[in-house]
Amino acid sequence: MDLLIRTATAADLDPAGAVTVEAFVGDGHTHSDSPYVSLLADAARRAAEAELLVAVDPADLSTGPTGRVLGCVTFAVGGTEWADIATPSEGEIRMLAASAAARGRGVGEALVRACVQRSRDLGLTGMAFSTRPGMKAAHRIYERVGFRRAPERDWCPRPEIELWVYAMSL
Repeated sequence: MDLLIRTATAADLDPAGAVTVEAFVGDGHTHSDSPYVSLLADAARRAAEAELLVAVDPADLSTGPTGRVLGCVTFAVGGTEWADIATPSEGEIRMLAASAAARGRGVGEALVRACVQRSRDLGLTGMAFSTRPGMKAAHRIYERVGFRRAPERDWCPRPEIELWVYAMSL
């Protein structure tokens, strides 16, 4: 599948928020009544305060000249508001999501690879980010791209939420 990975436009924000909520709530990683859902849905904030990348199918012009949003990811540099675990010399992936209809088509991997390239473009020396232990499909993507578990960096933002860290040197 041909994919175009690019910075989100204003027209992408609502669909990107919907895809993120669909992925996190639909896959059972976040409860629908969690306050985190409003953050997942707020793609406009992520685009304004970090970098929001979207994956679109350039052949699908049914929703306009830029194509339908198939997935998205928030990219942040360590030490900024949207980075949880990355150091200032690392990039961080947040809220990687692919629509249910686009699963298995390389959307997640393409978005992760775009974040790796963005880190390189910025001259960062590595990447680190958090993931839930149950996000097995995402773990397979990370490992395929070259990330490895960094259990010494695992953390819990709240006692009931365990987060694993994946990292890579660039």
